[in-house]
Amino acid sequence: MAEVTDMAPADEALRVRRLWQDLGLPGIVDVHTHFMPDRVLAKVWAYFDSAGPLTGRPWPIAYRTDEDERVATLRAFGVRAFTSMLYPHKPAMAAWLNSWAAGFAARTPDCLHTATFFPEPEAPGYVRQALEAGARVFKCHVQVGAFDPNDALLDPVWGLLADSGVPVVTHCGSGPVPGRHTGPGPIARLLARHPRLRLVVAHMGMPEYGAFLDLAERYEGVHLDTTMAFTDFSEADAPFPPPERKRLADLGERVLFGSDFPNIPYAYPHALQALTRLELGEAWARGVLYGNAVRLFGIPR
Repeated sequence: MAEVTDMAPADEALRVRRLWQDLGLPGIVDVHTHFMPDRVLAKVWAYFDSAGPLTGRPWPIAYRTDEDERVATLRAFGVRAFTSMLYPHKPAMAAWLNSWAAGFAARTPDCLHTATFFPEPEAPGYVRQALEAGARVFKCHVQVGAFDPNDALLDPVWGLLADSGVPVVTHCGSGPVPGRHTGPGPIARLLARHPRLRLVVAHMGMPEYGAFLDLAERYEGVHLDTTMAFTDFSEADAPFPPPERKRLADLGERVLFGSDFPNIPYAYPHALQALTRLELGEAWARGVLYGNAVRLFGIPR
């Protein structure tokens, strides 16, 4: 397993930059990074530190630093745009998170303004408010929130998002542990009702990779992010099936790079190396690391 590195930050940044420079890119876009209020992030880190409830194995946080240093680290890597993936685990929390995220985006121009939601009567109102304020991506965490994405309270929310075309990064696969409403079934039912959604399946939908590739082939708005997939850490428990690589290559324009920074249990360069060792070609890698996200989010080149 790739371990958390003790490499000097400058050397680590050099490794990342060399990879995208060798591909002829101006940098990379990371669609799955976590920035949230300090006290919320501290609770997330405490949960990972407990290991047992989550995966039953150690999960060291590789980039446990303060907010400014984490932003500086991504910039040193050459990440030209990133997100502030944040999510509620209970009612009456999402609107507050959205307010924080709007402020973070305002003071961090390379962060795509991120928002979130929870099944509650107020959701359509604060989602509409976030869209009007310029939110460019939403986060939906079916596993942590323990809700059915088809909850009737969310139907107007999905309608707003489908109409706006704003992508929704959705943790809906059953990794690292199954939830009450994870897996491809609930999302398939959601897409049948809202086929125009731009839904980004987080973590490639691990471990149900094939079923989520099916959905991407069926609905042109479905994308997949590579967050933690293909790394040694994930391959140990949820290996990506080699026969599916052909479909992964064919869907190359709808695969986006995500890292889960800062909450990864290994060094950032390993996430990039895990993609290149798939040997799906330089054009595929350029799209995944940069071009696909630039197109999806309308990021200036």
